Amino acid sequence: MVKNDHISNKISLIDGVSATMDNSILSISKGNNTLSREFIHTKIEIRISDDDVTVFCNLPRRSEKALSGTWAAHIKNMVNGVDTGFEYHLKAVYSHFPMTLKVSGNKMTVNNLFGEKVPRVAKLPWSPSDVEVKISNKTDVVVKGIDKEKVGQTAANIERSCRIKNRDRRVFQDGIYITSKGA
Repeated sequence: MVKNDHISNKISLIDGVSATMDNSILSISKGNNTLSREFIHTKIEIRISDDDVTVFCNLPRRSEKALSGTWAAHIKNMVNGVDTGFEYHLKAVYSHFPMTLKVSGNKMTVNNLFGEKVPRVAKLPWSPSDVEVKISNKTDVVVKGIDKEKVGQTAANIERSCRIKNRDRRVFQDGIYITSKGA
């Protein structure tokens, strides 16, 4: 099996996006938007130049090759998030009992799912400045933010709060579902 002498993943920075490295913490910023993340490994290093960020590893093993690709994907998501942001669309679906959705503070409440008396609650663990959750048309939910992991986890929390147990999911399809992911 051929062994690579080095791995170099280059992520180009979009106009107006800048990157800085301080004690293994990479900060990507554009205007008021800033994302920071810690990258620590003994053999993998991050090199910053004027218009790109490079994840470099000399004489990589399989795990280091995989980790350098993962780091490159995280950095690419940070650059895209700071530039355009991420947006997930969810749809509330019901057949007989109309459910009502309400966001208050760090909780989203779903009332009358399947005619249940006790409302279901989805945790929104981040502040509205990090992840914004909007409800429109009583059934459409939009989750926006610059950090892909936070936006995705918030959308998953909302979807998971309405999971139906002990019923056939092909017949009882009420709930809130992710319909699209994107920037």
